[in-house]
Amino acid sequence: MEKFRQLIVTFRWTDLVDILVIAVIIYYMILFVRETRALQLIKGFAALLILAQISEWFDLYTLNWLLSNIFTVSMVLIIVVFQPELRRVFERLGRSRRWLSFFMNTEESESLDQVDEIVRASSSLARQKIGALMVIEGRVGLSDLLESGTKIDGQVTAELLINIFIPNTPLHDGAVIIRNDRVRAAGVFLPLTQNNSLSKELGTRHRAALGISEKSDALVVVVSEETGLISVCQEGEIARRLDEDSLRTRLQDFFTKDSTMINIGNLIEERREASHEETQE
Repeated sequence: MEKFRQLIVTFRWTDLVDILVIAVIIYYMILFVRETRALQLIKGFAALLILAQISEWFDLYTLNWLLSNIFTVSMVLIIVVFQPELRRVFERLGRSRRWLSFFMNTEESESLDQVDEIVRASSSLARQKIGALMVIEGRVGLSDLLESGTKIDGQVTAELLINIFIPNTPLHDGAVIIRNDRVRAAGVFLPLTQNNSLSKELGTRHRAALGISEKSDALVVVVSEETGLISVCQEGEIARRLDEDSLRTRLQDFFTKDSTMINIGNLIEERREASHEETQE
């Protein structure tokens, strides 16, 4: 009781802030590892902690010595075991738009003109149950993926997008990459997501869309060939069963937020590609 009274007397407002920050960090860590293989590993680590405490209570010296040595190198083990999850966390932090939005005022992007074209194309493809995969590039450049497809550099129009994904055409099986109002390439191969907890009804097209959204800040529009449903993938999350209005809202939000930074990043990427092509020539 005396220790509790002393704790109340010496408690400072900075201690409250400290506790709240730690609570928020733990909360988001739980959200991040929930329903992933990392959660099972954490449960195993917690079981070892409980076992170590039990071994100390009952004076199990050999078991306690073994567990103590394991915990000595636990930080290295955590980095090795959770390497994919840690990398995904830092990638999300690095490409987060919220860090700069507080300091910058962004203007409405001219790329909003293409929203109607993408919505019109997606709706037409959905009605015909033609599969489609459209990647709209953000600040993270996707030039390395362009090499796997066929360069087009055409203006974004519904007619062009529909023609690309018509079945049995050379480019219908891959993804389209859109940058700065231009369809830069088609037939592009995308990395698949490593998330094993996805629904079995999601096919390769949706898994590829999630995969590129996990590795970049791109927004990906997916049209299912089996059901004709429209989905959007962004930051490793998928939103399914979108209608025209909800799809238009998602696209407008994407193009509006930090559009200045997106255009600057894309301009740098285009100059880098031009310089690379001149060097090859």
